[in-house]
Amino acid sequence: MHQESSSGSKVAPHSGRRLPLRVGTRGSPLALRQTDMFLAALREICPALGFAPDAFAPEIISTTGDRVTDRPLAEIGGKGLFAKEIHEALLDGRIDFAVHSLKDLETALPDGIILACTMKREDARDALILADGLGPVNDGDIWSSLPKGARVGTSSVRRQAQLLHARPDLQIGLLRGNVRTRLDAARIGTFDATLLALAGLRRLGFEEEVAAAIDPEAMVPAACQGIVGITVRAADSRLAELLAAIENHEAKAVSKAERALLAALDGSCRTPIGGHARLLPDGNLHLTGLTARPDGSFLLKRSEVANAADAVRLGAELGASLRRDSPADIFLD
Repeated sequence: MHQESSSGSKVAPHSGRRLPLRVGTRGSPLALRQTDMFLAALREICPALGFAPDAFAPEIISTTGDRVTDRPLAEIGGKGLFAKEIHEALLDGRIDFAVHSLKDLETALPDGIILACTMKREDARDALILADGLGPVNDGDIWSSLPKGARVGTSSVRRQAQLLHARPDLQIGLLRGNVRTRLDAARIGTFDATLLALAGLRRLGFEEEVAAAIDPEAMVPAACQGIVGITVRAADSRLAELLAAIENHEAKAVSKAERALLAALDGSCRTPIGGHARLLPDGNLHLTGLTARPDGSFLLKRSEVANAADAVRLGAELGASLRRDSPADIFLD
């Protein structure tokens, strides 16, 4: 007997596999919340699993990016810092699938691992968080709420570059940690402001602390920001089939374009890169890409439109265009 998924597709009950299914995740509050969202979607499309009290066993995995929070990501190993240990657990058979913030997942996955599912995108915009006493924000000039020489906390070179391009007077300081830690740094005045992904704030119920959501053309988000991706072993066709039933087709199209853009640029964690795709009413895909220097002295932003079926080509061609017309030094490790 088959189950009926919420999208109308048929999903075979996952019989014959030993339960519980082990779900790898980071241990941050946001990662755990996103894992809960994923498991709820699985239970909806496969009630046979949902009714089994021991169907799922979350496995919290500490990653290098989680353990080292006092240095920029580029100094502690570059790409894959929030995924390496999770990949190893998947390949070793300690977990059956893994839940990732897709923006943290490298474009070239290790052999034997595939991206099996992308879930519906939450709002991709960055959010401005202000210290007490600053604001309100002028919609026509979002940065006017920051006084001259304001200190902004962030670990993102993408955000840093766009801030300094707009406001060279700003002082950027390193701020890493979970969402609550970074919100508190602004609230108690360690920094005058910080920027976080609006998606994470919404998922954790912190949206009331947002001073302004920033238009993605004014602050180009990280590629795949707001999307949760699920990886499995390439050989596990049964799980891949199950996950296909909760694939969000819009998220799949925009993430394919944005990840192709990243792959074409092939920058390091020291390279400010932004990418944001959106599906237009006519079925076409609009993609904006950005490259910059961390100090904001160079910034190049371009947009292209193509049919959604050509998402990979769109991302690859826009990425190649940006790389061709950007200074070579910004891509050096």
